[in-house]
Amino acid sequence: MKIITDERCIEYSSPGHPERPQRVARTLDKLRSQTTLPVTWAKPLPVDDSILLRAHTPAHLKNISSAADFDADTPAYPNIAEHARRSVGGALQALHAARSGEMGFSLMRPPGHHATRSQAMGFCYFNNIAVAALDARAQGFKRVAVYDFDVHHGNGTEDILLGQDGCLFVSIHQFPAYPGTGETARGENCLNFPVAPRTPREEYHNIFERAFVDVEKFKPDLIAVSAGFDAYAKDPLAQETLEDEDFQWLGERIRKFQVPSFSILEGGYSSALPDLVFAYLQGLQG
Repeated sequence: MKIITDERCIEYSSPGHPERPQRVARTLDKLRSQTTLPVTWAKPLPVDDSILLRAHTPAHLKNISSAADFDADTPAYPNIAEHARRSVGGALQALHAARSGEMGFSLMRPPGHHATRSQAMGFCYFNNIAVAALDARAQGFKRVAVYDFDVHHGNGTEDILLGQDGCLFVSIHQFPAYPGTGETARGENCLNFPVAPRTPREEYHNIFERAFVDVEKFKPDLIAVSAGFDAYAKDPLAQETLEDEDFQWLGERIRKFQVPSFSILEGGYSSALPDLVFAYLQGLQG
């Protein structure tokens, strides 16, 4: 298992903001202290504008360096453009690991799946998973599936990948919830699986499986995972029911595809995040 991180990602924060440095710092502590999962470490890859421009507009790249907050949840932190670019680089390094036959997990912040082609929102500045998926297509992968199990709809990933040849986007998320999108499918390649608040775990598994069936039908040669851990029963930003073992099951289920895959951290705001990530990685590793 290759973990990609850069501890500069914990250098920015806002008082009371749920997307806080401790999410990554405490998860790093967990992964460094454990002895059951074999881990190697890597840094994010450098990111050229040409790679970002596959997913974002030139105006968006310029706006990320502005001094104005993007919305109430998405401040214009000092040097946020550099932090966001490194988070994209983490996703690209995880993709590189997948190409090399390894399981890659990018443990970085900020997350990305709410960032649209032209808008930063919902704690997200650049769309890490969409950039990596489009880069995978450019590198020769024919059929790239993005599986997003964050509790919030990946509206930005949908915005970027809608109608993109060779790409499938599948999102399993609480609805209604932020950002208010994802009630139905869009186009032919963006499939949404809304989950009611407080859905029992067994039914949640059934919905995950329905989404996996669509991934299987797509016959991907790469699976990119937006791994959000905020469907956890005690997460403060949602009202769902999952436990540690459900995230381990998700990792096991993705491994069963037996195609290259990589994952990146999206949401997850409870104090249990390190244990949830560890359970997921154990499932991926087998």
